[in-house]
Amino acid sequence: MKKVLFLLAMMNICFSAITIAQTADIQQLKEKANRGDAEAQCDLGNRYYKGNGVTKNYSQAVNWYRKAAEQGYVRAQCNLGIFYENGLGVTQDYSQAVYWFRKAAELGYADAQNFLGDCYYLGNGVTKNYSQAVNWYRKAAEQGNADAQCNLGVCYDKGNGVTKDYSQAVNWYRKAAEQGYAGAQYHLGECYYLGNGVTKNYSQAVYWFRKAAEQGEAIAQHNLGICYFTGNGVTQDNSQAVYWFRKAAEQGYAGAQFNLGVCYNDGIGVTKNISQAIYWYRKAAEQGNADAQHNLGVCYANGEGVTKDYSQAVNWYRKAAEQGYAFAQCELGNCYYYGNGVTKNKSQALYWYRKAAAQDENIKNKLKSKLSEE
Repeated sequence: MKKVLFLLAMMNICFSAITIAQTADIQQLKEKANRGDAEAQCDLGNRYYKGNGVTKNYSQAVNWYRKAAEQGYVRAQCNLGIFYENGLGVTQDYSQAVYWFRKAAELGYADAQNFLGDCYYLGNGVTKNYSQAVNWYRKAAEQGNADAQCNLGVCYDKGNGVTKDYSQAVNWYRKAAEQGYAGAQYHLGECYYLGNGVTKNYSQAVYWFRKAAEQGEAIAQHNLGICYFTGNGVTQDNSQAVYWFRKAAEQGYAGAQFNLGVCYNDGIGVTKNISQAIYWYRKAAEQGNADAQHNLGVCYANGEGVTKDYSQAVNWYRKAAEQGYAFAQCELGNCYYYGNGVTKNKSQALYWYRKAAAQDENIKNKLKSKLSEE
C-alpha cells in the first residue's frame, strides 16, 4: 500500500509539474500574441478552439484568429473563414467566410482554395458557379491537397464546370486515394466497379472500398457489403455482407439500413427476425428511402412484424409512389381499387396503375385487365 501511495504522490507531482509548464507556455504565448506576433496569435486561437491549456472559448478563438488574419497570416484567415461558415463564436455568415477564404486562397493557401471551391460549388456566400469551383479546386489539387483532388475528381465525374471525363476523374481520385483520403478511395472503387474511366475490375473495386470502409466511410462500407452479397470481387459471404451493412447502417446510411432489413426479413447472413427487419426498414424509410418505404408498406398490409394496418400501408406506399417507385405505385393502386386503407376510388387506382405500368413492362402485363377497365 505504501508503494501505491508513493506512486500516486509521484504522479500528482508529475501532473503538477506539467500543469505549471503548460501555464508558463500559455503565458509566453499570450505575451507574444499581445506583442503582435501573428503566428502566436493564430496558435492562441487554436488553443481556445481546442481548449488546450485554456478554457475552450470560440469567441476568444475568433478574436485571436482575426488579429492574425488582419496581418495577412493565411492559416488564421482560413480558420476565421471556417468559423464564419459554421457559426462558431460568431453569427454564421457565408459571405464573411468567402471573404476570408479568398484572402488566404489568393495568397496560395491550399486549404482555403479548396474551401473557396466548396463555396462556389454549393453557392454558399457566392452565386453557385461550377467553373469557379473547378478553378479553385484545381489550384489546391495541384498543390497536393487531397480533399481538393477528390472534389476535382467529382467535377470531372459529373461534368460540373468541366466536360465530363471519367479518365480525369479517376486520375484525381487516385491521387487523393493514394494519400489515404477515404472519400476518394470510395469514388475510385466505384469507378472500378462500374468501369468508368478504367477497365471494370471488381477486385480493385473491393480493394478501394475496403480501404475507405476501414476508415469508417459509410457508403464504402455499404458497397463492400454489396460485393460480399453478390460475390463480386470476393468470395460470396452473406455474414460479411451483413457485417458491413451493419457498420454503415449504424452510421445512418439509408441504403445499408434497407439492405440490413432485407437480410433480417429473409434470414440472409443472420437469423430471420421480422421485428429487426421492420426496425431497419423504418430507419431507412424515415430518411426517404423508397425501397424501404415500399417494404414497410408491405409489412403493414400483411401484418408481418407489425399489427396489420392498411392506413399505414397506404401511408408508406404513397411516400414511395410519389418518388416514382413503380411497385409502390402498383400497391397504392390496389389499395384504391379494393378500398384497403382508403375509400375505394377506381379513378385513383387507374392513375397509380398507369404510373406503374409506364415504368415496368411486367407490371403493365399484370395490370392489363384492370387497365382495360378505363
